[in-house]
Amino acid sequence: MAVLRYLSHPQVAIDPNMPVPDWPLSDQGRARIAALADAPWLAATSAVVSSAEVKARETAAMIAAILGLPPRSDPALNEIDRSSTGYVPHDRHEALADAFFADPQDSAEGWERASDVQRRGMTAIRRHVADHGDGDLLIIGHGGIGTMCWCALSGDDPRRRPDQPAGGGAVWAASLPDLAPIHAWQPMERVASAVRR
Repeated sequence: MAVLRYLSHPQVAIDPNMPVPDWPLSDQGRARIAALADAPWLAATSAVVSSAEVKARETAAMIAAILGLPPRSDPALNEIDRSSTGYVPHDRHEALADAFFADPQDSAEGWERASDVQRRGMTAIRRHVADHGDGDLLIIGHGGIGTMCWCALSGDDPRRRPDQPAGGGAVWAASLPDLAPIHAWQPMERVASAVRR
């Protein structure tokens, strides 16, 4: 059974003076990715695709180098468009995220609507799955859009916040090519024990 795995980027270097899509991985995030070099769940990966945001592309480049693969990027996999607010402190961000998930048809202070994020993400995922050959497919993205796509596949209610673990660097998985859910978000360090091939 081939598997689609969706990985959210791990920790980033937060800079309030820089657009959020331009934030790079932090030292901690890079160290977590480097530690995946021998992760069994990566072994059958034959393609790596990421969002076009810096933190996702950096994650993809590191993993693709481990696997000897050329990474690709796709802006349709980018995170929620939050440019209406830009950077906000953590507590305010969490309140806006709660509002984002609570009503997928409504915009939280100008943020891209959850329903639109889900449609955009699933269209991109299905396109990459249709173009994929043999082996496992790894898509690297973000917590918000990743959660909305997981909800589309699993039927989970986004209002219940089936979100990634704190700090990111989490994986959900679905079978290929039918996209039947295998497991919800798991820390990337524990994925091998969560997937049954």
